[in-house]
Amino acid sequence: MYNTFADVQAALEKGLSVQDILNTYLKNIEDRKDLNAFLEVFETSAKEKAEEVDEKLKNGTAGRLAGMIIGIKDNICYKNHRVSAGSKILEGFESLYSATVVERLLEEDAIIIGRLNCDEFAMGSSSENSAYGSVRNAVNEDYVPGGSSGGSASAVAAQLCTVALGSDTGGSIRQPASFTGTIGLKPTYGRVSRYGLIAYASSFDQIGPFSNSVEDAALVTEIMAGKDEFDSTVSSKEVGSFAPEPLKRKLKIAYIKETLDTDGIDPEIKGRIEQLVNCLRADGHELIPVSFQYLEHMVPTYYVLTTAEASSNLARFDGVHYGYRSQDAQGVEDTYVKSRTEGFGVEVKRRIMTGTFVLSHGYYDAYYSKGQKVRRLIQDRTNEILSKNDVILLPTAPTTAFQLNAVKDPIQMYLQDIFTVQANLSGNPAISLPIGQHSNGMPFGLQLIGSHFKEKELMDASSFLMDFC
Repeated sequence: MYNTFADVQAALEKGLSVQDILNTYLKNIEDRKDLNAFLEVFETSAKEKAEEVDEKLKNGTAGRLAGMIIGIKDNICYKNHRVSAGSKILEGFESLYSATVVERLLEEDAIIIGRLNCDEFAMGSSSENSAYGSVRNAVNEDYVPGGSSGGSASAVAAQLCTVALGSDTGGSIRQPASFTGTIGLKPTYGRVSRYGLIAYASSFDQIGPFSNSVEDAALVTEIMAGKDEFDSTVSSKEVGSFAPEPLKRKLKIAYIKETLDTDGIDPEIKGRIEQLVNCLRADGHELIPVSFQYLEHMVPTYYVLTTAEASSNLARFDGVHYGYRSQDAQGVEDTYVKSRTEGFGVEVKRRIMTGTFVLSHGYYDAYYSKGQKVRRLIQDRTNEILSKNDVILLPTAPTTAFQLNAVKDPIQMYLQDIFTVQANLSGNPAISLPIGQHSNGMPFGLQLIGSHFKEKELMDASSFLMDFC
């Protein structure tokens, strides 16, 4: 079994081939198909790539990711491979091009093993909203893996791939990472190209990795990052190395008091974080309690703004240009209405309708415009805290994973994002690190938020905390 890329490299040094390693992962996928993590395994193209990488290794021309087996969330495009965003409306659609992140990983000789199940159009916090069935948590199959990138999280937790890519709009990488005991990184908004990512909310979405080591998350993000002529929102800032290094000084860490005082947080998660805060303080680090007065406003603000963007972004899926078309439709208008009604799931329709409402005449100023103003306040307060501290520390999620079909109320489901949406509203990089196991047997994570484009510093702090914990 290969838990990290270091394990893969050690196996290659002992004489195993990339094809041998790929075959191990393929067997793992077959053995754990009940997880419903993979919607499709790209066995043919993966084997062809593995053979090519083996030749490059013999010739000494292999890239930095030679032997790394990567799964991609089913909203990231890979040329000549199907992509559906977990939706019936894109069933059977084959991408004509590859996402920039896929191109960059392939250039460094990673092997893309398949596409991973997710909440439809990345809308959900449990991976129960996919048109192709719920994903199960690799730690305990009676539980959800979180969402929307649940297939990616479960695949890494079950060692079905070395690293998996997800997308994070409001916590869709970090919350599943917490629920599955993996590491999940959301880079700074604009650090990684979104070209080839099927959009949910364009000013929030960011592609990032799941892994079992900080080093793997850093390496993959470093390779994916950087300016891209196909995405005008990507920063042209120099990328540099993200590889974690030992700390040269003690950390100055702010922790948000309200996240530990809220009624909804599990007592064991609260206790573990308070224990960690005290241990860090005893080790000489500066731990500063700070107030974040907008905590209760973050989820409403997030859902006003993201549903508005979703309403606009998903207008293209209409049964005319491409995708699912209703067989019962009569005429143009009927084709639009019935194709979208039948093609989209309940949660996606709920968010499109909400977004259309908040953008409508008479409600734009009351909701969308006000939401943007609150977003600016959240960003300013986050930056103010980080101007005086290295990182912000808070829980990733208020609870551990819950059982499948346990949460029926949409509002309760939305509140799963209460601690993660801050980094998306502000655009900051954030990571979830596994720090404990609950008495119910499920893992949970700690979240760190860093300053804009300070992924390197975030990796250094994360690596230290993983060893310290």
